[in-house]
Amino acid sequence: MKTDWYRDFVDLKYRPSSTDLVCLFRFEPSNVSRTEAAGRIASESSAGTWTTLSKLPRKIEGVMARSFEIMGNHVKVAYPLEIWEPGNVPQLLSGIAGNIFGMKALENLRLVDVSLPARYTSHFRGPEFGIEGLRRILKVRRRPITGAVAKPKIGWSAEEHARIAYETWVGGFDLVKDDENLTSASFNRFENRVRLCSRMRDRAEKETGLRKSALINITGETNTMVGRARFLHDHGFEYAMIDVVTVGFAALQTLREICHDYKMAIHAHRAMHAALDRNPEHGVSMLVLAKVCRMIGVDQIHVGTVLGKLVGSRKEIIDIRDGITRTRISSRRNEILKQNWGMTKATLPVSSGGLHPGIIPDVLKIMGNDIALLVSGGIHGHPSGTRAGATAAMQAINATMQNTPLREYATAHKELREALEKWGRLRPQ
Repeated sequence: MKTDWYRDFVDLKYRPSSTDLVCLFRFEPSNVSRTEAAGRIASESSAGTWTTLSKLPRKIEGVMARSFEIMGNHVKVAYPLEIWEPGNVPQLLSGIAGNIFGMKALENLRLVDVSLPARYTSHFRGPEFGIEGLRRILKVRRRPITGAVAKPKIGWSAEEHARIAYETWVGGFDLVKDDENLTSASFNRFENRVRLCSRMRDRAEKETGLRKSALINITGETNTMVGRARFLHDHGFEYAMIDVVTVGFAALQTLREICHDYKMAIHAHRAMHAALDRNPEHGVSMLVLAKVCRMIGVDQIHVGTVLGKLVGSRKEIIDIRDGITRTRISSRRNEILKQNWGMTKATLPVSSGGLHPGIIPDVLKIMGNDIALLVSGGIHGHPSGTRAGATAAMQAINATMQNTPLREYATAHKELREALEKWGRLRPQ
């Protein structure tokens, strides 16, 4: 007698419709065949259970996911649109990234990519501004957008933090940024930091004649974030920074609506992402997380540097960049799925973590100019201080855009010369 129905969720003749949501998984079976393991993935993430049932709903065929292509340790699974509640990211992830990761029949499972159909993405706003909108806000036409965290990331008073912000701005940078674990501390209250940074921003704008802004961290309980976003808006800031993984996608969806009302951009810090994506054999890829964030509507998100101190191969980071910036993406076997973003705006990739002037040309060669460069320790560690460090980074960008070698450019630019004397082309580990 048949006791399970996992193989009923495998249909190698099935061809996904234009409304199916498709996932690409990498899987390693544990004591079951590849075919049965593929069936279990589709079953557990849709309508199945561990045994045959005495009665099934009439519409069972319309709600079953199907593993339709098995390629070694990779499988593609198609999900009917009908099983997904419109506009509900937590429900989506409860399916495609939920119980399936706890199944004993799988030694490892990794959600490599997801192809989101237009009928599903149409229920989300996407980025408010996108890359072009952010460039208009900051009045930056061609070069990368620049920013820096006040380092060390915690320990400064609100007054000290604002002073560092001022030095960063007048050195030439567009943005200053809180880091992921600075929200409101006894020594640096959120409200004080916002007030003081707004004054220093106004001063820097007056002195330089250039637009300046900040990525101030509102991360917290959802209602707290709503209040903090309003406080930023009232003090003339165009951005809210959110640790999007730690607050959760439900909270992010709520804040996307709030920021729409205030016409504010969202800067997405990806703190905790590596707990989900660092193991290449298990978990949820950063590509999936970034695409979900683009769909919800973050305007910029951290993607890595290739050359800095954080994990991420060149291929992985380029795939993420393309996934959040391009309108159409072609599939590659066992690597990425096709995607058509339609009218959804592009999200700006943010490169951060161990950058300094000496490796800026290498980063731009890999990533292009449509990027935000966060150079933090790499300006604050400059021998002549933060302002000179920011100036040196801007000189490195200018040299790169003029196709001039840094050493040559540095002969007439003291700040860059000092930076190269300290760091050269060091790649932090």
